[in-house]
Amino acid sequence: MLTFEGVTKSFGTVRAVDNLTLSVPGGQIFGFLGPNGAGKTTSVKLAVGLLLPDSGRVSIGDHDVAREPERSKSLIGYVPDRAFLYPKLTGREHLRFLAAVYQLPGPREERVQKWLDLMQLSEAADSPCDSYSHGMRNKLAWAGALIHDPQVLFLDEPTEGLDPSSARLVKDLLRLLKDRGRTVFLCTHIMELAQALCDRVGIIAKGKLLAEGSLAQLRAMSVAGASSLEDVFLELTGSHPAELSGIVEALVGGDRSERPV
Repeated sequence: MLTFEGVTKSFGTVRAVDNLTLSVPGGQIFGFLGPNGAGKTTSVKLAVGLLLPDSGRVSIGDHDVAREPERSKSLIGYVPDRAFLYPKLTGREHLRFLAAVYQLPGPREERVQKWLDLMQLSEAADSPCDSYSHGMRNKLAWAGALIHDPQVLFLDEPTEGLDPSSARLVKDLLRLLKDRGRTVFLCTHIMELAQALCDRVGIIAKGKLLAEGSLAQLRAMSVAGASSLEDVFLELTGSHPAELSGIVEALVGGDRSERPV
């Protein structure tokens, strides 16, 4: 359902995505992991048509995202790390607008209300979006991304800002989408989330795909015999945590006599 073929994207002298080749079939949750600045969000923006590649091709199903933007975008949903909502529209109006954009058949109002109920937004449905909390905004963004039943769902840190109940709802939704044959492309920093949900994982750093496969396949690539996805990630990317001893020394070290009492 999703294919990157030799995709490259640069910003000035910085190559954000470097010859990315990757294929994700239907019915899978694919985790895309990498340090900050690795190229994850740029890759997603290329896949959803917000950016055009310098070279290479991104396809949704049989449709080239750059050459067939309307057809490919009709098949995808996208929840960015920071939800964009029209601030003066109510939550209900926002979903009505998206239903019209996707040209959904009637009765649209029933579909809008269903997603307001599912995301526990019914009480706030007729309040303007700029009055919503961060978590409520995220849930409305989820409803907007799913209202047209997309074939491929792109998520950038999907549980960010959600309370435990809403985060559990998101996880259950992802499993349901997978069971229905949908494809989920998940960018996250939460290793436990990726390990629990993802069928396969890709690890990217400095724009290059370092490894891709199931958790068992990634473990087999580990020189140090890593047992968890977090250990595999740290080994492949070289993103070792800071030495705690140095941090402690910076906090409590120095000449104690010069400190105020």
